[in-house]
Amino acid sequence: MMTAVGVIVVIITVYFLIKRYDARLVLLASGIIMACVAGTPMVSLNAFAKEMTNSGLIQAVCSVMGFAMVMKYTECDKHLINLMANGLSKVRPLLIPGVVLATYAVNVALPSAAGTAAAAGAIFVPLMMSAGVHPAMAGAAVKCGTYGSMLNPGLAHNPFVAKIAGVGVMDVIAFHFKANIASLLTATILITLIAYYRKEHTGYKAEGFEAEASFKVKHLYALMPIFPIVILILGATAIIPAFKMDVPQAMVIGSLVALLVTRKNPVNLSNAFFDGMGKAYGEILGIIIAAGVFVSGLTAIGLVKAFTDSMLSNPAIVKICAAVGPFILGLVVGSGDAATFAFNQAITPHAADFGMSVVQMGSMATLGGTLGRTMSPIAGATIIIAGIAGVNPMEIAKRNCLPMVGAMIVGMLFLLA
Repeated sequence: MMTAVGVIVVIITVYFLIKRYDARLVLLASGIIMACVAGTPMVSLNAFAKEMTNSGLIQAVCSVMGFAMVMKYTECDKHLINLMANGLSKVRPLLIPGVVLATYAVNVALPSAAGTAAAAGAIFVPLMMSAGVHPAMAGAAVKCGTYGSMLNPGLAHNPFVAKIAGVGVMDVIAFHFKANIASLLTATILITLIAYYRKEHTGYKAEGFEAEASFKVKHLYALMPIFPIVILILGATAIIPAFKMDVPQAMVIGSLVALLVTRKNPVNLSNAFFDGMGKAYGEILGIIIAAGVFVSGLTAIGLVKAFTDSMLSNPAIVKICAAVGPFILGLVVGSGDAATFAFNQAITPHAADFGMSVVQMGSMATLGGTLGRTMSPIAGATIIIAGIAGVNPMEIAKRNCLPMVGAMIVGMLFLLA
């Protein structure tokens, strides 16, 4: 009986998420309701308190978002994007694949998909349209690259999986690195072929869209967004052992170096860093906390055990569920976070029971959810890019459909290899 009630609550939860109600409110309410039905209301509240002090996640996510706000304040992100745009404008045949790869690179350094969409879209969409690329295809090319955050140690899912597995964040990234690059190359090739097949790679007459040719790029500024990533990679690979450090230290060092290079107001820069940290806790960690409460409700009402038992009886469906489940929910809801966090909290700790490692299953769920969100017409990043290009978000989603599905298939094959 309780299992049936739980299923009904989950269906209602998905409905409200699709209707774009606040994910934190929906997940919190659902988790508390299921815990109350199970007769253990304090389970959900205890989960809330526990998730609030998840130190590993707080350190990584908040420090990265603080650094991202510093890059926005100093305009170093703008210099990086314009530097890439200047190079791409000189090789028109490689413009579309180049924009996908460049956007991906920007998203690695600046892990917010919506932030990357706004910053990169404002430069790359006008650049492509002025070169004759159809507006919807220009938007699709930028959107196609907005999952580079998978390679950023501050993406909440990376430290989340690392904590469950008991390994370092860079170990998680090292595991899914090849799968991510393979999926990126697949998506890049497919979006380029679609552009040529639809004849949208050239011939469009843009009015009022001109690249920011007058912008003077400062190369040292352009290097600042990737500085902490370089430090972390050099330290994690022992190329420079002295650089071995955790994410927060690297982000603070990156912010200090940016201050020295740009000579901006130290007070304003400090405010930007802490504003970013606060925003990260409220918006990103808020979803993680709510997902934890939701999973506690699922556990209390018996759905997690029922789901786990069904997968143990049918191990063949586990790999499909880990990838396709978060992908579909990311597509439908417009955010891969809620589905991925819930899956990784409830199922991924039991990965060994299905013949998989925690990092493997967690990476599959993360990549699936991220690619689903990248394809979604209602994702915030899609809506931002559509606004810049002046097209319907659905037009961008249609062009990204095949590239994202292809990217998921190839990425999952690499993760399962």
